[in-house]
Amino acid sequence: MAHWGMFEAESANGEVTAVHPFAGDADPSPILENAVGSVRHRSRVTGPAVRRGWLEGGPGPSDRRGADEFVAVSWDELTELLAGELRRVVDRHGNRAIFGGSYGWSAPGRFHHAQSQVHRFLKQFGGYTRSENSYSLGATSVIMPRVMGTHWKLFARSTNWDVIARETDLMVCFGGVPLKNTAVNDGGTSNHPTRGALDALRARGGRIVTISPLRDDVHGEAKWLAPRPGSDVAIMLALGHVLATEDLADRAFLDRYTVGYDKFEDYLLGRSDGVAKDPAWAEGLSGIPAATIADLARQMASGRTLVTVTWSLQRVRHGEQAPWAGITLAAMLGQIGLPGGGFGHGYGSMNEPGLAPVPYPLPTLFQGQNPVTESIPVAAISDLLLHPGERYDYNGETRTFPDIRFVYWAGGNPFHHHQDLGRLRRALSRPDTIVVHDPYWTPMAKHADIVVPSTTSLERNDLSCTRNDPLMVAMQAAVPPYADARDDYDTFAALARRLGFGAQFTEGRTSGEWIEHLYEQWRGFVRADGGEAPQFDEFWARGHVRMRTEDGLTLLEDFRADPERNALRTPSGKIEIFSSDIDGFGYDDCAGHPTWYEPQEWLGGQRAEQFPLHMIANQPKTRLHSQLDHGATSQASKVQGREPIRLHPDDAAARGIASGDVVRVFNDRGACLAGAVLDDGLLVGVVQLSTGAWYDPLDPSDPNSMCVHGNPNVLTPDVGTSRLARGSTGQHVLVEVERFEGELPPIRAYEPPTVLSHM
Repeated sequence: MAHWGMFEAESANGEVTAVHPFAGDADPSPILENAVGSVRHRSRVTGPAVRRGWLEGGPGPSDRRGADEFVAVSWDELTELLAGELRRVVDRHGNRAIFGGSYGWSAPGRFHHAQSQVHRFLKQFGGYTRSENSYSLGATSVIMPRVMGTHWKLFARSTNWDVIARETDLMVCFGGVPLKNTAVNDGGTSNHPTRGALDALRARGGRIVTISPLRDDVHGEAKWLAPRPGSDVAIMLALGHVLATEDLADRAFLDRYTVGYDKFEDYLLGRSDGVAKDPAWAEGLSGIPAATIADLARQMASGRTLVTVTWSLQRVRHGEQAPWAGITLAAMLGQIGLPGGGFGHGYGSMNEPGLAPVPYPLPTLFQGQNPVTESIPVAAISDLLLHPGERYDYNGETRTFPDIRFVYWAGGNPFHHHQDLGRLRRALSRPDTIVVHDPYWTPMAKHADIVVPSTTSLERNDLSCTRNDPLMVAMQAAVPPYADARDDYDTFAALARRLGFGAQFTEGRTSGEWIEHLYEQWRGFVRADGGEAPQFDEFWARGHVRMRTEDGLTLLEDFRADPERNALRTPSGKIEIFSSDIDGFGYDDCAGHPTWYEPQEWLGGQRAEQFPLHMIANQPKTRLHSQLDHGATSQASKVQGREPIRLHPDDAAARGIASGDVVRVFNDRGACLAGAVLDDGLLVGVVQLSTGAWYDPLDPSDPNSMCVHGNPNVLTPDVGTSRLARGSTGQHVLVEVERFEGELPPIRAYEPPTVLSHM
């Protein structure tokens, strides 16, 4: 099982040679092909390694991270060095000086899950400063609990695809429903139903309106409205204005199920600020004709309508506003809780929304409590490292960044997730020690002081399942561990023994015994639900078992049926169109109701005079984030070895760019090279460059060096969504593009650094 699908693997000589998708998958992902040849790829970390400067000069800040040589050490030496440094940092600075963020997708197994392993270890060692929320949903994870009383239920208990296909008359999709993103699901997936559901909806007579600057953000026939990027909230407000002024809003629903609509309507109609948010106002901001907006609002009120907002819309400055405005628009239609109507967040963002949930807990490695209380929003890592002791606002609190001396990273690549990579590199130069567990010499591994070679999921046994998939899967190793790689569990067990809590960490179990223990734990949950599951040996031989799922769900149907008994976990128990709590924070960048804020990175502002192209830095369709960027599917999309950038033919012609050219993409933060692909399915003035190309600086010693491979995060701004959530804003950025002249630099992204024999 992989994040992008269930499969069987063929292998020879310690390498995966072929993969075969699960027969029950309606629409298998081509990303599976990236696994072929991945185990013995030249980018593998073959053994423990320590950065030469750290080994010779000891712990301390260093601007050589990312450019230094490494020295090979034995496992015993690595364990001694690492245990000694952990003890030194805690004795001198306390456990709060350890940052154990370790953010990333890691592997899908329930036991060999890198973040679970490192967090369990660090908690038992006395704790660590942690990160919270995610780069994917940094704004939503803060705003939705305040507005809806929940976050995870919006995805895990969303309206099922079969209900949408059967009941929805009109899907209005802000950000579309990008089929490429549904290839993946956290924890694995056994089926990809989105394409079939959209086809079934249209076959029944349902219609889809996609609102996105990219035409391919939805599969199949749809009405395409291509707004100026960043103007979605203005369009939502204008749709609401039509509903309010033409007596199409469901006042009875708003009165019973929401609070604060009256204050919002004062803003909507311009009574509070003198600016009516009508279609003519929105046309000036979005470029969508006022008549088109007004007609769409009337269509939405005339039948069963589902308003959806992709996760991408909240990965921008003021990203809290799009999902909040979307749920407000759906509330005005009054169809929340009705089959096929209401609101959806994340359809087309991952293969979870729309899938039926499992009703009982899944097997989980217990991590314990963290004795350290400090945490940061996950997208504030550069701020954390650069500004110890600085105070900052977050979600109604005033916090202080701790002084981090030790960074422990396992199972992720911040050079994919984080913005302004030059700033991130300067931040990573500040700690005393950085430790990275990784199977590959990723950009983060190259910036470590101590590199721990991890196995991949193809080299170990595990359990795989997720909260919105019916199969519990036996992940059986396809090949033995490569070179001197070890399971993270074995690394942490050795460290724990060296530090005096080995028995507590392992509980006397090998990894195989842990997997069986977790399976038996899960069998108890199944029995409590009235079901049965086979003994472990039978399950392992069969390869998977089917779990019960809650089919036919409609989001918030219980709340609609009885809003008193099934009150939301908000202060009012209702949907908070106006939040007194948020209003009371007094933030100038997040008011108490959905609000239009002009973006900084958009074509409607002065910055566009200098950088006239709006770049969408979205998720790739050929890999999961940066995972296996060296795989066949990912590599097939490259242009002269560079990540492809899509341009409208008019924009390309104006710059003398032809399809297949290598171009320089730049702004005042940095530059990267990419391969030009011409496509008229973009709004003129918009370019698209996916995230995930492994960062490859022309000069590894220069934090501001051009990335020759096409990582867009050398260009994106490292600022939070607002003082409320401080979420990631890496989706939108203004750039200029020019044809690259001269000799092309080589791609070194997958080449290991120099690793010297023990000195």
